[in-house]
Amino acid sequence: MTLSSFQRRAFLAGGVSMLASPALAQGARVPVRVGNIPVIGAAPIFVVDHEGWARQAGLDLTLTTFQSGPHAIQALASGTLDVYVAGIAPLGVARSRGIDVKVVAATASGENVFVAVPRLATHFAPGVAPAEAFKRYRAVSGKPARLATQPAGSVPNTTLQYWLWEVIKASREDVEIVAMGIDATQQAVLADAVEGATVREPALSIIQKANPGIRLVEVGDKLFPGQPGTVVGVSGAFIAKHPAAVQSLVDGLVRAGDLLTRDPDKAAPAVAANLAKGIVDLEIIKTALKSPATKFVIDPREVIAPSKAMEAYQVKLGSLKEAAPLDDLFDVRFFEKARRPG
Repeated sequence: MTLSSFQRRAFLAGGVSMLASPALAQGARVPVRVGNIPVIGAAPIFVVDHEGWARQAGLDLTLTTFQSGPHAIQALASGTLDVYVAGIAPLGVARSRGIDVKVVAATASGENVFVAVPRLATHFAPGVAPAEAFKRYRAVSGKPARLATQPAGSVPNTTLQYWLWEVIKASREDVEIVAMGIDATQQAVLADAVEGATVREPALSIIQKANPGIRLVEVGDKLFPGQPGTVVGVSGAFIAKHPAAVQSLVDGLVRAGDLLTRDPDKAAPAVAANLAKGIVDLEIIKTALKSPATKFVIDPREVIAPSKAMEAYQVKLGSLKEAAPLDDLFDVRFFEKARRPG
């Protein structure tokens, strides 16, 4: 087959083109039902969708937002989703329960950070250990600090508990964990209904703009070393039926990760269109993309080791009965075959 000059340029540019999509070349379009959580860590899938790269590759994406990974897992298990874009932790639980799903790419790591509202933040003074700060808050207020996070089994919940009990050695009498959805967590912090929370972007940028007194106490990798974050899981049935579509999707994610890292301002409108939907100012999205809570990682191999550590801790917490062989959860061949931009 002879390539036209246009096709050669498209191929060399590393874009998701007709040449890269057997599905489109054969005239067949593939519907892809994607479940995602509303966080900046899911930005690569938003870019792939908004920039039209999925359509060019013969994929018709339908994105549905969930308020936590465990909620998205329920949809995946019921067969109403093909692709899961959320935290890694619920996928380990899913595999242990016989749900056929494979992680084909990561999107971000170190996303969850811990913030404190002013009345708790004041106790995190220089030289004061975090556990002591929580102790002082309870001594003054007469009650434990209420900390909002997502449901048990989620990455934010597991991360928060690891930091509290294993890193800073907080007393269980000094804190109370309150599980709720992502949007509810943001609202609880803004409404002063809780004293602290694990949040991700763009919630961090939104709440700090609304109330500069809300303090970023600790960043993601300090909460949980190498904190694995948002990943892309695909049902085994979809992989078996549409391997070329999965390859095109991963190709697009690699391209999106490059754009988000290299030129976040250029990628911001695509993220805002899917994530903010006109509700959040574009400048907030730009800030969130450059935040200390934002680190885009597409290579699934980078999150395998920390995911194993997180799974082991879930077993200790009781949110997972026993550790499953996580190597079987990852299918890295699509990333290894993916074209790199440029």
